[in-house]
Amino acid sequence: MHAPAPAAWLLVALCAGTAAYCLLRMRSAVEEQRRTAGSEALMGLAMAVMALPAAVYDPPRWTWAVYAVVFGAAALRALWSARAGSAHHLHHLVGAVAMVYMAAAMGAAPAGPHAAMGHGGPGGVPLLTGALLVYYAVYVLRTGTRMVPATADGATAPPSAVAVRAGWGDRREVALACRLSMGMGMLAMLLTV
Repeated sequence: MHAPAPAAWLLVALCAGTAAYCLLRMRSAVEEQRRTAGSEALMGLAMAVMALPAAVYDPPRWTWAVYAVVFGAAALRALWSARAGSAHHLHHLVGAVAMVYMAAAMGAAPAGPHAAMGHGGPGGVPLLTGALLVYYAVYVLRTGTRMVPATADGATAPPSAVAVRAGWGDRREVALACRLSMGMGMLAMLLTV
């Protein structure tokens, strides 16, 4: 994406760090958590590569078609998994569609390091970009609030015995932190489309 270099490097670090941690979360004993962590690791690594500044890595045009195909397949997989009614699989579907959309936007952008700097042109922000921005803004806020434990009287809740016994890769707050950082990264990347 075409963000200023310091912001791009911060985004690369955020996405790559989250992806690395998601790879470690794949060691979970729970199969569903392993699959989810694998999907999140793929998304994080792809976002990290996509966010690299153009001065460091200016991929050939065919790269964006490969991104579109890979994330098109990920979208189909998420759609298949979502048939059971899981909201999280629907989130993966939206994320994969967003990656296909960004890959198509990058592939259609004129060549050069300063092309497609996030200007919507005379029509402003495209409708799909706006819809994805709203979705990810709501997702980030909702996920952030879910990370704050609270009791009925508003005080901070102590960690439960179940959370203490769970392995570090199976802890709910760790998975939420990964999802929060991925959502913030996606929001930042969509701002540059």
